[in-house]
Amino acid sequence: MDSHDVEADLKHVLYSKEQIQERVAQLAERIDADFQGRDVLLVGVLKGAVMVMADLARALHSHVTMDWMAVSSYGSGTQSSGVVRILKDLETDLMGKHVLIVEDIIDSGLTLSWLRTNLISRGPASVEICTLLRKPEAAKVEIDVKYVGFDIPNEFVVGYGLDFAEKYRNLDFVGTLAPHVYE
Repeated sequence: MDSHDVEADLKHVLYSKEQIQERVAQLAERIDADFQGRDVLLVGVLKGAVMVMADLARALHSHVTMDWMAVSSYGSGTQSSGVVRILKDLETDLMGKHVLIVEDIIDSGLTLSWLRTNLISRGPASVEICTLLRKPEAAKVEIDVKYVGFDIPNEFVVGYGLDFAEKYRNLDFVGTLAPHVYE
C-alpha cells in the first residue's frame, strides 16, 4: 500500500520509505556499536512495532533474539492514563540479559515508563529503548530514550505499523492523517 492508495485520507507524508530505511540503518549501526560483543534481546511492543522491529533486526549485524509484549493502557478516548494491563507477556527470562525495547512511537510516555519499570524488575543486565518516532510536545513523563529515529510534531500519524482503527498499518511510509478521517 502506498500514498496513492490513501491520498484523500492524508494531510501529507512525513517520512518516505527510503527515509525510514536510511534512519533505521543508522540506528542499527549505533546499536551494533553500543552492544558489540553482547547478546541483545529485542522486545517489540505489539502491534505497532512490528514493522520497525523487523527492519531493525534485519539491519543489525549482530545476533539478536526477539520476543513480544502486548500491553493496553486505560484512559479517556485516545489519552493514556498510564494504568497498564499486560495482554501478552514475554516468553523469555530477562535475568542478566541486555534488553532493547523497540517501539513505533512515544507519545505521552506513560505506558512506556510503566513497561520499562516492569522489565527492570525482572533482573536484566540493561534496558534501553529504541523508537522510530517520538512526540516531545506530548510527553507527560521524562523517559531516557537512547535511540530515536525522528522527533515529530504532536499530530496524528499513521503508516509503518501505526494505525487508526486498525487501518493504515501496512503503509510503507509515515504520514499525517487528515482530521476528517478521525473526527
